[in-house]
Amino acid sequence: MTTLYKICPAAMWHDAVDRGVFDGAPVDHADGFIHFSTAAQVRETAAKHFAGQTGLVLVAVPSESLGDGLVWEPSRGGDLFPHLYGTLDPRLAAWAVPLPWGPDGHLFPEEMP
Repeated sequence: MTTLYKICPAAMWHDAVDRGVFDGAPVDHADGFIHFSTAAQVRETAAKHFAGQTGLVLVAVPSESLGDGLVWEPSRGGDLFPHLYGTLDPRLAAWAVPLPWGPDGHLFPEEMP
């Protein structure tokens, strides 16, 4: 099983849980898909796109649960990134935890699948 990660504002994620659907952040709307990262990519994603931001959540989703809407496409440096074309049912998340900002960047959970 491959676990994918989504970083977004905590309030946005909590709203999605309440509504039963996550349709993406503004950047996702602009690009036409929901951006995800692998475990190997997520720290760089946080540093590049969320530096200094607080009030974030890190959401883990099993890739197998995303179906045919999940497409792997080249992005930074030709690396393949997971993109979800469609919405995400928040119940598919394995977990969602705060992603606090620390003195040297975001503080990720010690153990990530």
